Amino acid sequence: MSYFKYKITDECINCGACEPECPNAAISEGEIIFVIDPDKCNRCVGDFPSSQCASVCPVDACVPDERYPMSKDEALTRWQSTHPGQTPTAPED
Repeated sequence: MSYFKYKITDECINCGACEPECPNAAISEGEIIFVIDPDKCNRCVGDFPSSQCASVCPVDACVPDERYPMSKDEALTRWQSTHPGQTPTAPED
């Protein structure tokens, strides 16, 4: 099964709801809209059962970015590198 990191589309209304929800601090305010750093995004694997940015976005502007595929194992490895010694609380199926 392939996973994709997330991106924020031009549909973003710049409300900022997504930024504080990201457990990896991958979201920041861009020049016009909020943006997701693909080097930090792991689609919330390890922290939540689904991507938090997508769950709080009022206009559905947070979507999978097919330019950045990753496996579940890659997502968990990324999580573990930022949370050494901890156990994931909500791995995705």
